Amino acid sequence: MREIKTISLIGLGAIGCAYGSKLFDLDPHLLQVIANDDRIKKYKENPILVNGKRYDFPFTRPDEKKEPADLIIVSVKAIQLSKAIQDMKHHVGKNTIILSLLNGITSEDEIGKVFGKDKLLYSMCVGIDANRIENHTHFTSSGTIVFGEKQNNIYSDRVHAVKILFDQAGINYEIPKDMMHSLWWKFMVNVGINQCSAVLRGRYGVFQTIDEAKKLMEETMWEVIHVANKIGVQLSGEDINSWYHVLNKLNPASRTSMLEDIELGRKTEVDIFAGVICELGKKYGVDTPVNQMLYYMIKTNEAMSDTRKAQKKSTLLK
Repeated sequence: MREIKTISLIGLGAIGCAYGSKLFDLDPHLLQVIANDDRIKKYKENPILVNGKRYDFPFTRPDEKKEPADLIIVSVKAIQLSKAIQDMKHHVGKNTIILSLLNGITSEDEIGKVFGKDKLLYSMCVGIDANRIENHTHFTSSGTIVFGEKQNNIYSDRVHAVKILFDQAGINYEIPKDMMHSLWWKFMVNVGINQCSAVLRGRYGVFQTIDEAKKLMEETMWEVIHVANKIGVQLSGEDINSWYHVLNKLNPASRTSMLEDIELGRKTEVDIFAGVICELGKKYGVDTPVNQMLYYMIKTNEAMSDTRKAQKKSTLLK
């Protein structure tokens, strides 16, 4: 039976900090975080706090030669994935398992092109309400990591190994029989709640209580359902209903990752949400007008933020 004795984590945003803290609590010697010199300096000057507790994660630089890790957890933003793939190359060996907790449905393909699909278990996290402000990450729900092979009627050795680790660390998980349905369900959720929250500047409470916000989110999700059905993934209205069971348990004051990006003036993941669904819509003959509208709106917000930053920088230089 395969056993996970070493874990490399890349990406210390809200998701990385939340699950990294649980693995560190299990065994401080189990985990190492891949980070460059600038980030290591930043983390040491401003120690990471998770729910008020300080975590002094052990760091390793991308250019350090290392023994391959048993497990690599990738929790960067989509726009950071290409760099992360380069930075984790010394950690990947013949028997390494890679879990990508990125949003969207494209990260496994990108990682697999470099390291091989045989290294990957499909994975995602759902129901976590972690937010990070500067060096402080806070969450009231750590959610669930959904992972597995494409089909999990019988658990593989790799799935068993991750299952045992998560049991030991107290990380909630699910291993669905049909992992591709689960991935597309999460994609549907992200396309809906992330983008609509960014445009409406609404936290989870808005989508728990305001009917018009719910309607916009659902219309966005239905376009994903129609595309998924064309591809052969059987999503339906019941999948939207199942999302509400998760949504209504989240902290109303917490925000999605895309709303956080908008509020902090950062680039968003709109390209892997509306961008992908509009592209697939064109390919399979499915109209996606709501996602096209959200794409234009969020891209405009990004451009406006860039303009404000440039004007502020110009003013400071005068």
